[in-house]
Amino acid sequence: MVEQYDIGIIGGGPAGYTAALLAANSGQKVILFEKDKIGGVCLNKGCIPTKSILHSSQIYKEIKNSEQNGITVSEVSVDYSKVIERKNTIVEKLRKGIEFALKNAKVTVINSKAQILSPTQIKDSEGNEYFAKKIIYAAGSSATEIKGLEYDSKFILSSDDILNLKQLPKSVLIVGSGAIGTEWARIFSNFGVETTVVELAPHLIPTADIEVSKRVERIFKTENIKFYTGTSVEKIENKTVTLTNAQVIEPEIILVAAGRKPEKINLPDGVKVIGDSSGEIQLAHYAIKQAIEEIGGIEFKKELTPSVIYGSPEIAWIGKREQDLQNEQYKKSMVLISALGKSQCDGKTEGFIKLLEQNGKIAGAHIVSQEASALIQQIAIAMNNDISIEKLKQTCFAHPTYSEGIFECLFK
Repeated sequence: MVEQYDIGIIGGGPAGYTAALLAANSGQKVILFEKDKIGGVCLNKGCIPTKSILHSSQIYKEIKNSEQNGITVSEVSVDYSKVIERKNTIVEKLRKGIEFALKNAKVTVINSKAQILSPTQIKDSEGNEYFAKKIIYAAGSSATEIKGLEYDSKFILSSDDILNLKQLPKSVLIVGSGAIGTEWARIFSNFGVETTVVELAPHLIPTADIEVSKRVERIFKTENIKFYTGTSVEKIENKTVTLTNAQVIEPEIILVAAGRKPEKINLPDGVKVIGDSSGEIQLAHYAIKQAIEEIGGIEFKKELTPSVIYGSPEIAWIGKREQDLQNEQYKKSMVLISALGKSQCDGKTEGFIKLLEQNGKIAGAHIVSQEASALIQQIAIAMNNDISIEKLKQTCFAHPTYSEGIFECLFK
């Protein structure tokens, strides 16, 4: 007798494992297929490993510059193998946590590729068939390839390949300045690697508010990160790269950070697609919310999904950008981070908090600051709950904090 399941899920990333846990904990019988490792791109090849390496690079940079805090360190060096070892330990620990949660929830996990035969039928790579009343496809995404910059995993690397480096290069060319490109530019720069970024758009981080992009460009200049906007790679000959602006560079490696493409196949009608595979916002927290909406019925405002780019300072935004409001009535308020006492104490004075107001409510927020990833969440809660500026003014903000910058913006 073939075993029947309530839900069959393809993919064990944030969308897949969240859906599996929610469904199982509500009493449903769940089977989950994952061809690689539980945790998906985010845990194994994206968010978590990158942030671990970024953290190590920031510590190295801060130690090198510790004299401004009255601390003298005679010698400091990088053992990149230990940086990677730490990253691997963190990833493995978190993966085991998810695997334990799935086991504890009695989710059947099949480590295999899965083929969807019908809206209720799945076959694994060994030919075994499984039946489920409902199927969810959450197979994730893969690194986007650019013509002329095809990956060879030696000289031209993807965002997956870059995590497997055994040692730091002397120089790197990064193609693309989205979250992946910007974070890796910061990692390499922090470690003292000669870093160049090429961006096809007129400004860095083209999806961000224009004022954020310009501030990041200013920061890159102070960090000695070379960048060329409105530019792409024209040709590569014997590892010599010629850009469309006629610049010629000879990087040790090239990182192509052109985003990721959804893993999509022809699916039978009735199969629900969530996560990166849906072709919508490719963020782990968006995928998790999709899973919660699908299984738990808790809707969310997709347009209020916050974006964060990590490093120092962090970059975060939500809602409308100023360039989106050129033909609309709006009010802008801004506070420089350097005006906040906490920033002076921390020595983290770079950046700003910017609020865009329409009809007495926050329409968008754009932050370049230490702790921007936490600050944007305060704004997200206010916007999600339609709280007016006047109502927010009633909140007492702790001092000294970076959050005070939000409070001060309300009175501008």
